[in-house]
Amino acid sequence: GSYTRKRMCINGIESVRRNSQDCKKFNRKASSSSEPYFNLKAFNGKILGISQVFEDKVSRDSGIESVKSKAPIAPVEDLSKKV
Repeated sequence: GSYTRKRMCINGIESVRRNSQDCKKFNRKASSSSEPYFNLKAFNGKILGISQVFEDKVSRDSGIESVKSKAPIAPVEDLSKKV
């Protein structure tokens, strides 16, 4: 979804950063055609993000590790002021 207030957006970003550090927040899934993917959930169970589908479970798990390592330091670009 989209955010209607900048503060809510910032809170969402911080939620991804925090929850990406908790292995229990990553749910390993498979699509209807058995393609592996994952989602990241917040403490309240709300889905924060859904990954792409991966070729295999090893690739999916590498994707999770990538999110865990990159999310806390990922740059944020504020496009709200750009025309």
